[in-house]
Amino acid sequence: RKQRKRGCSFVEYRGFKVIYRRYASLFFIVGTKADVIAGGGAENNENELGLLEFIHTLVETMDKWAGSICELDIMYQLEQVHFLLDEMVMNGYVLDTNKSNILRPLDLIERESKKGDGVFR
Repeated sequence: RKQRKRGCSFVEYRGFKVIYRRYASLFFIVGTKADVIAGGGAENNENELGLLEFIHTLVETMDKWAGSICELDIMYQLEQVHFLLDEMVMNGYVLDTNKSNILRPLDLIERESKKGDGVFR
């Protein structure tokens, strides 16, 4: 089914929420569910707009890191993309959205790997 430009980016079904956003040919998707501690009948109170903002920040950070992000950047540098996500999210919670803080460890690893006697060879 083709979605209109002004269509909704949220889908909710049986306590699960899927929040997605399209950038050029890439779709970024975040899924959530109700809190496990709250029990089986608990509502999913995750903030959809907050997660859309998280997706936007992720894409902006990836753009700053790789230029204009595309499928090939993600495919051929998947380990760095996972590292970038690990710097932003831990145990399902967003830790940091500051692009400079997120990219600093990646820049350090790249700089050290380019040295002949680097730690990360």
